[in-house]
Amino acid sequence: MSYNYFLRSMNSFIGGIINTSKRFYVRLDNIRRIANYLRTHDIKKLHLGAGSNILEGWCNTDINPDIKTGIFLDASKKFPFADCVFDYIFSEHMIEHLEFRKGINMLKECFRVLKPGGKLRVSTPNLQYLIELYNPKKTEIQRREIIRIVNMVFPDIKIYEDVFVINNFFRNWGHKFIYDYKLFKELMEKNGFVNVVQCDVKKSNDENFRNIEAHGKFISEEINKLQTFIVEGAKI
Repeated sequence: MSYNYFLRSMNSFIGGIINTSKRFYVRLDNIRRIANYLRTHDIKKLHLGAGSNILEGWCNTDINPDIKTGIFLDASKKFPFADCVFDYIFSEHMIEHLEFRKGINMLKECFRVLKPGGKLRVSTPNLQYLIELYNPKKTEIQRREIIRIVNMVFPDIKIYEDVFVINNFFRNWGHKFIYDYKLFKELMEKNGFVNVVQCDVKKSNDENFRNIEAHGKFISEEINKLQTFIVEGAKI
């Protein structure tokens, strides 16, 4: 065995130990943060795919969580919680990043960890927005959005057509599946939710769900309202 081969082997071995230790630490830290949240909050609220939108009073989770306050959670897999734990669950512009069957799994897990009487609110891009965008008669906001997306994604093209926006919507940002309200409502009902209703951005009959969306900060509130639908449902 050459000396260089020995060094490479040792580096690989040590690197494996370090990576295993990091994963073990993250898992322990996750358990600690979850336990601390559940112990210190009477009304328990789960935020899936929080990103930078850290909501006060919520258990903010993400696949790439905030290092100080976030909790790791892969929404495509079983959630690290017991049954019937949360009063509220919220997810904004996240489920479209999951493949269709994994999105169904997310809904099943949301239903499982909600308490009876608990509620789910999901915000996601709307397929209807793309269908309306393809209409030859464009509104002023639609024309402006086509210009914005073409300039952002295809700055050298300078051809301002709706097909660029539509193709980009399906293929960019890690999107896997774009829903419409009709399908999403049916999926929620098939997975146990009742009283499924469509809501406006930042508005709800339940004060716990009001003014919690943040996607409009990145694409403008006007565009967010245009391209997003929001659904609420309850577990009984």
